[in-house]
Amino acid sequence: MAPRNPVNHACPIRDVLDRVGDAWSVLVLSELAKGPCRFNALLRVVNGISQRMLSVTLRTLERDGMVSRRVLPLAPPQVEYALTDLGQSLFASLSALKDWATAHQPSVRAARSSYDARMAQPSAAA
Repeated sequence: MAPRNPVNHACPIRDVLDRVGDAWSVLVLSELAKGPCRFNALLRVVNGISQRMLSVTLRTLERDGMVSRRVLPLAPPQVEYALTDLGQSLFASLSALKDWATAHQPSVRAARSSYDARMAQPSAAA
């Protein structure tokens, strides 16, 4: 068996997972899957994200071709974001993960609580 290469910058799995594995991209993609949205509306609905992190996340998703940005001709100007075809394709794949997380969150939380209780016992720490 060939040895594993610990650094493979051309790895498509790592390249894409780096994007969707960050703290905010999947949540932003989930909101944009519902339809185009302005920046401030996204800021209100993506719970816990700061203005700076939303800006960085949208910029990165736009760079990766997942999100389009359109300046609306209003005074003051407003910006609307939408999923591109590539972003919609990615979100279709992420939907199964989102559904799994929603269905299994209680089980994961119960497992964490059980583990934490076991690790808090003096005999488990040794």
